[in-house]
Amino acid sequence: MLWIKTFHILFVMAWMAGLFYLPRILVHYVEGKQAEEDVQRLIIMGQKLFRFSSVMALLALGLGTWLWLSFGFSGNWLLAKLGFVVLLLAYHGQSFRYIQQMALGQTIRTSLFFRIYNELALLIVIPILILVVVKPF
Repeated sequence: MLWIKTFHILFVMAWMAGLFYLPRILVHYVEGKQAEEDVQRLIIMGQKLFRFSSVMALLALGLGTWLWLSFGFSGNWLLAKLGFVVLLLAYHGQSFRYIQQMALGQTIRTSLFFRIYNELALLIVIPILILVVVKPF
């Protein structure tokens, strides 16, 4: 079971790396578009990073489900954690919508918005980490 945990953590880290960097690509896209620069490479980077991040998310969720079924439901902390995981999935889905809008050349939010949006993933992950390590309830 420790191998499953190890790979679960690894895939969560890879998923989060993607979610942390996607908004940075969006910041550069918005600023590049405003400066009338070629942003095609940023569009391709965003799409590829999102695909990678999605695969990592599926692997993390699959292994997390395996762990959950193996250990069972052992406390309200797990229910709270799952709530934050749902928020993280919603964040992932919203990032997909922004990447789609970027690929279509649509006007999306400001670079300041994406700088703030970038921090939201961290604000969702911190409680997950605390709940998993501390198991406060």
